[in-house]
Amino acid sequence: MALTLPPLTYAYDALQPYMSRETLEYHHDKHHKAYVDTANNLLKDSPLADKPLAEIVKESHGKNPALFNNAAQAYNHTLFWQWLKPNGGGAIPGKLERALIESFGSVEEAKKQLIQGGVTQFGSGWTWFALKDGKIEVLKTPNGENPLIHGAIPLLGIDVWEHSYYIDYRNRRLDYLQAVVDHLVNWEYVAERFEAGVA
Repeated sequence: MALTLPPLTYAYDALQPYMSRETLEYHHDKHHKAYVDTANNLLKDSPLADKPLAEIVKESHGKNPALFNNAAQAYNHTLFWQWLKPNGGGAIPGKLERALIESFGSVEEAKKQLIQGGVTQFGSGWTWFALKDGKIEVLKTPNGENPLIHGAIPLLGIDVWEHSYYIDYRNRRLDYLQAVVDHLVNWEYVAERFEAGVA
């Protein structure tokens, strides 16, 4: 069961002015595709070849670094495109909003910690809202690591590899993170993952 590159569900220019067509073309069509293609090559004749992608990520961690890196990035990016939408940001669905307040004290504090996780992640990586033991927490991870390998469910991840923002923001990672949180996050999808995770 080969991994596939899922198409974007919106036009390449739909996230402008916060994320440009050029960024999406490079990020989705080049970087994401390369992770999928490399993972597929590494999965040939592997006992993991027929497993779901999340299982490949968990089972390759610490055992097969090349496969883990590419499979994890394929997994992360498949979700990343769904975590974004045109005219995103805005109101957060009720149950998720209450959970963020319960976990962080306020929605503003939750967003602040998520952004801070991305700003302070040294080098390439991700910042996450993750669900663990019924509580939402912020995780920051290097390279392709994600909450799955920490026993948590990824609810929202923001890519802070340079290819995700350098065309549009150069070295202004904070501005990129703020723009994503304020204008692009698909909170309905985050809420779906949250409700599925606590069900």
